Amino acid sequence: MITTRAANITPSLTLAITAKANKMKAAGIDVVGFGAGEPDFDTPDYIVAAAKAALDKGYTKYTPSAGILPLREAIARKFKEDNGLVYEPGQIVVGNGAKQSLYLACQALIEKGDEVVIPAPYWLTYPELVRLCGGKPKFVPCSERNGFKLTAAQLERAINKRTKALILNSPSNPSGAVYTPDEIKALAQVLENAGIYIISDEIYEKLIYGGGRHCSIASLGPKLYERTVTVNGFSKTYSMTGWRLGYLGAPREIAKAVDGIQSHTTGNANSISQYAGLAALTGGSEFIDGLRAAFDGRRRAMAARINKMPYVSCREPEGAFYVMMNIKKLIGKSCAGKTITGAQSAAELFLEHAGAAAVPGEAFGAPDYIRFSYAISPEDIERGLDRIEGFLKGIEK
Repeated sequence: MITTRAANITPSLTLAITAKANKMKAAGIDVVGFGAGEPDFDTPDYIVAAAKAALDKGYTKYTPSAGILPLREAIARKFKEDNGLVYEPGQIVVGNGAKQSLYLACQALIEKGDEVVIPAPYWLTYPELVRLCGGKPKFVPCSERNGFKLTAAQLERAINKRTKALILNSPSNPSGAVYTPDEIKALAQVLENAGIYIISDEIYEKLIYGGGRHCSIASLGPKLYERTVTVNGFSKTYSMTGWRLGYLGAPREIAKAVDGIQSHTTGNANSISQYAGLAALTGGSEFIDGLRAAFDGRRRAMAARINKMPYVSCREPEGAFYVMMNIKKLIGKSCAGKTITGAQSAAELFLEHAGAAAVPGEAFGAPDYIRFSYAISPEDIERGLDRIEGFLKGIEK
């Protein structure tokens, strides 16, 4: 008999939609996939060259479980220069992707029965990480009117004696929301008084548009610094999703605990990826600027198209590479003998009748929305949105 924690993992709606789309593709049906959670750009050549050089030099052995020292030193410099955070190499742990870093942070901080505040919409993995540690997710719905962002008042109401931590994600997957420095400061004031931990997922920090500015909550004072785990990685910024390389910075006691857990589970992150990551941090500004500019154009084009369609709408996201399509006006409408009851049924109809695959918002705690990624080619974006618009115009009024 499997354990309760394994049995209670929520099945992935993303995988369900992907499986259905793949089945259609195998049958020769053309499908445009809007589910991508990774940039559609190759890893920059200078990073690939560094990986090849590491192979040629025989850097294929175990490394310290927390990562090679030169990489942790480079990450420390990045934290200081980009985020105003002073971490020593001993406070940094390099992991197998930011997802593992998030999981290890949860393992180090969350006990059975602890509550963890998670603003919704949320990345679908957050509640599962909390549950795997025996904790209880406490979801706080954040309205589209407020940009899908948690307010200080909402946070204060959500905290009680059982609250152990807040998971904060800015820029956000799935909503593309970016907290302004003033909004982060307002949350910080509540958190300072509450004395709970913060797990700050900053993986999309370089993908902010329209002049917005990223703010790391741990930089706002010693009390917050001592209770924050700052998580980041290479997958989005450098288009290195398959390299599986992430990292965290934390107070020394937490970093030591995370390193200890990692040493007895996966051990070190891939050695060649570590040398590739070290090279990534030595340059790449031109690549990042180009990536951001490309996504910015797609972001504006997708939002404009959606807002001209019948029944649906969206906010123009400020960061990451996702748009949340509001489908509330579709609920109750019928198509092909089926009544739309929420995002999942709408997403299934988009796939079946428009050949467009996107992720229903139930996966993110947002049942009235569907997430569309614009990390696909502009041509595919236009082709897929043409199909959805045609489908929507045929909906019974």
